[in-house]
Amino acid sequence: MRNEYAGAWVRANQGVIPRPILATSICLAGKMRHIAGMKFFPLACLLLTSLVSGAFELPAGSSQCVVGLADGWNSSHVTISYFEKKGDVWRKVGDDWKGRLGGKGLIWGRGIHPNPAGAELKKEGDARSPAGVFNLGGVWGIHESIKKHPKTFYHKVTSRDLWVEDGKSEHYNCFLTLDREPSTPSEKKAQMKQDDYPHSLKMFIAHNAPPKVVPNGGSSIFFHIWRREGAAATAGCTTMSEDKLRQLIAAVDPGRRPLYVLLPSADYKKLKPVWKLP
Repeated sequence: MRNEYAGAWVRANQGVIPRPILATSICLAGKMRHIAGMKFFPLACLLLTSLVSGAFELPAGSSQCVVGLADGWNSSHVTISYFEKKGDVWRKVGDDWKGRLGGKGLIWGRGIHPNPAGAELKKEGDARSPAGVFNLGGVWGIHESIKKHPKTFYHKVTSRDLWVEDGKSEHYNCFLTLDREPSTPSEKKAQMKQDDYPHSLKMFIAHNAPPKVVPNGGSSIFFHIWRREGAAATAGCTTMSEDKLRQLIAAVDPGRRPLYVLLPSADYKKLKPVWKLP
């Protein structure tokens, strides 16, 4: 099946699927698929997906952008800003805040941006956060409800919810819901955490996401609550204080094509005029 999205996109959580000229979408109009006793939520339904070719710049239809800047490729600390675009002008909203990245820093990820020729890319378990430009997807948490835009997907996590991190699985980097309690070792290993507060609220960062998932190319990349008030690095996610995470989730509007740009400061400065970054 071809999944070459030529400037097409899927509107998150609304089940609206334009018919891309050169693409066959795996999204079933926002509905669930049942696979071997599982409810399968294609991530393409929960995020805005686009593949790029040739010269790259931020999509014209995007008017919300989260920017994370690190001191260097090996830094696990990040300064985060939030921007909104009015007309053709990006403007910062509010003050910067601090966050944490992978313990070994950053590495180029698989988002909507072009990667440098020959660049080393993120791999499963490398303890690095994916750098580049990424769509933002849905939200998962342990709470009955959260403050969010009406169109933002939110799912209350139960013991039957899985996020697959096994690079050999056909469901790698996908969210699954079982029709029963997990019984096999692989199902139990993939259970989304309910008893770990830093994971009690999280927003998906679309690294290595459908329709092009590379086995062992990195999975389960989210914004979530930081550990020990920011004293701990992550395995690849971007973490922050709970209040900042909640503010960010409340601000994001799927209809405005929200993006996350994560780069070392020096690379951001070089790419800003080329990619038309905030």
